[in-house]
Amino acid sequence: MSFGNRFLLASLFLGIVLTRFSHCNQVVLLDTTSVLGELGWKTYPINGWDAITEMDEQNRPIHTFQVCNVMEPNQNNWLRSNWVSRQAAQKIYVELRFTLRDCNSIPWVSGTCKETFNLFYHETDEAHVVKFKPQQYTKIDTIAADESFTQMDLGDRILKLNTEVREVGPMTKKGFYLAFQDIGACIALVSVRIYYKKCPFTLRNLASFPDTVPRVDSSSLVEVRGACIDHAEEKDTPKLFCGADGDWLVPLGRCVCSVAYEEFDGSCSACQPGFFKAYAGNINCSKCPPHSFSYGEGAAICRCETGFFRAEKDPPSMACTRPPSPPRNLLFNLNDTSLMLEWSPPSDTGGRRDLTYNVQCKRCGPEPDQCQFCEEELRYLPRQLGLTNATVTVMDFTAHANYTFEIESLNGVSEMSSFPRPVAIITVSTDQGGEC
Repeated sequence: MSFGNRFLLASLFLGIVLTRFSHCNQVVLLDTTSVLGELGWKTYPINGWDAITEMDEQNRPIHTFQVCNVMEPNQNNWLRSNWVSRQAAQKIYVELRFTLRDCNSIPWVSGTCKETFNLFYHETDEAHVVKFKPQQYTKIDTIAADESFTQMDLGDRILKLNTEVREVGPMTKKGFYLAFQDIGACIALVSVRIYYKKCPFTLRNLASFPDTVPRVDSSSLVEVRGACIDHAEEKDTPKLFCGADGDWLVPLGRCVCSVAYEEFDGSCSACQPGFFKAYAGNINCSKCPPHSFSYGEGAAICRCETGFFRAEKDPPSMACTRPPSPPRNLLFNLNDTSLMLEWSPPSDTGGRRDLTYNVQCKRCGPEPDQCQFCEEELRYLPRQLGLTNATVTVMDFTAHANYTFEIESLNGVSEMSSFPRPVAIITVSTDQGGEC
């Protein structure tokens, strides 16, 4: 160790505290502040850089490499890292934290002292140690300090730590080495952190997007298609674009919660008992409509109560309904050529508006079991079935006969019911006239 190195080391660790950062959009390939054992980096020549390990305030090691051969000209001291796996990186970032001595604060070194050092790298698929050949290394940059320290800073125990970050890429081999060239500076390399950026796994618009590595070209975005989360489905194809700095940009499309599920706190939750959701979409579960229920979670439709029904074309949001009650106040008006039947609508329409009426006729003899249907001999105006008004005119009847008419009220769920037909009955003798 040279005199300069000893002079530097005597005061280097006074007050040094390294802050360890964690970034969700960075994948760290190497961080010397996290290595508990020896780094095992190589120096060329052997008496150039010195490896020093000290403990910080949390009793964690600080691996530092230092060189301060400022008294002698023509310095060419190299420090080489171990092989670092590239993993998924296409471009890496090298973050250096270091101190550098102001040459003007060191006497008698005006011709030999430098205030910069050089950073190199070498890509290779081989992880085993190879012989160090400086000519194989590619220069990344010359590194200078924004702030250098002086003898007065040492006396005041002030350490001026510089941070520099350099990009390297595109990377194509399985791994690489870093190398640091000293050409006569007084340097303490306090930490080296190598990482690459990624757009981290995220959930957006009910879709998940995987970790994605940006392209080397910082102006080009990576389009990523999302996958809908559980109990969700695509409305428009969900997409995000991964930017060069590891930020997700330009959200497009989205997923929506499936049938029987609603969005809650970024996920799709089953509808609670008493609620339902019949369609996929960005809507909440709805309370079961009147005369319906759902006892369990995750109902797509509510079941009707006993005696109530849902017609085939009724929407799930519509209340369950039932058949109407019979028509009321059935009357007839008879003259020589026509018989008019009139009635009032039922008191209970069953909760529906599609009310219609059917007319059925029976012609009976003196005995009750002598009845027969008589539709074929009669004409009905406007028609016999599917009446929408509460009146019908009967033509072509026979004089001096007894006719029994049944007026049935119906709606859209009448066919689903097993209850007796709701009818009003009237018997007309065609040998009588007038209104009854």
